[in-house]
Amino acid sequence: MRTYRLAVLGFGNVGQGFAQILKEQGALLAQRFGAQFSIVAVSDLQKGSVYNPDGLDPATLLAAIQTKGNFDDVRAPQRGWDALVTIAKSNADIVIELTYTDLRTGEPALTHLRAALQNGKHVVTTNKGPIALAFPELDQMARSKNLEIGVEGTVMSGTPVIRIGREMLVAAGIKRIQGIFNGTTNFILTQMETGASYAAALADAQAKGYAEADPVGDVEGYDAAGKVVILSNLLMDAPLTMTEVDRVGITQLDAQQIAQAQAAGECWKLLGTIEKVNGQVRASVRPTRVPLRHPLAAVKGATNAIVYTTELLGDVTVVGPGAGRRETGFALVCDLLAIHRKLRG
Repeated sequence: MRTYRLAVLGFGNVGQGFAQILKEQGALLAQRFGAQFSIVAVSDLQKGSVYNPDGLDPATLLAAIQTKGNFDDVRAPQRGWDALVTIAKSNADIVIELTYTDLRTGEPALTHLRAALQNGKHVVTTNKGPIALAFPELDQMARSKNLEIGVEGTVMSGTPVIRIGREMLVAAGIKRIQGIFNGTTNFILTQMETGASYAAALADAQAKGYAEADPVGDVEGYDAAGKVVILSNLLMDAPLTMTEVDRVGITQLDAQQIAQAQAAGECWKLLGTIEKVNGQVRASVRPTRVPLRHPLAAVKGATNAIVYTTELLGDVTVVGPGAGRRETGFALVCDLLAIHRKLRG
């Protein structure tokens, strides 16, 4: 049995989903894989910070958030550390970075990941910002120190599309990647197909928690563009930047355009595409009319999907959840188990 000590930075939905999985499945993971994952530190700007080198009970952490919304009543030898102090002073082997996403600067997550690697700690994150903006740098840092970076949850939540691509389909020769990478916009377009206006569909998405109060990141394609950049970097060896993605959002689509597509046996999808053209990789995010026979046409609501076009297998389609606290928490578990397998040899 091998024990891994974890420092969790950010304890919002994903952090709580991950803690719930450890609470319910931790013993099973230990029994089945020979890996025990122990949270020793949690640092959250709003909820507080606690550190116990011997481990913190996930059930206790979750109960504290449910009852008071903070860690004030959690007993721990050390309290009040910010993220950087937690990285430097905790006995964690792996830092799990779950702070808020910023696709313009990558901060504060980028600083956290750099600090963790500099301190000799493996990192796992679901945060798109630093991976979209600085993956080549972070990857080089990790390789130079023989450390691992887990990023499965940055694209399509717990649906393991990065692992499928990197570990299985790369050998089949990936020529093109296309997918629905933003559940909010897919939900809005699905609602518009039933007759809702864009404004009404957006309001519905906000009411259901799919869209933020400021939905620009979703509806203008920035979120999907970040995922396209990540896939380009990791699966097609093309270190693209956000500015190199040809990006158009869905805000200009209206009922007439939706009806025209339906009359032609098509539907609108906000598609992210990466493809090799004459030896160069091109990337885009834009509303696209898709024939109803296309596998992505049947993907409705907040669901995500990806189509890998390969030399040896042709098209391989993966459909799954693109968001959710437990779903994204599961991506963290996948990355942790991958690190365990690698370290175990």
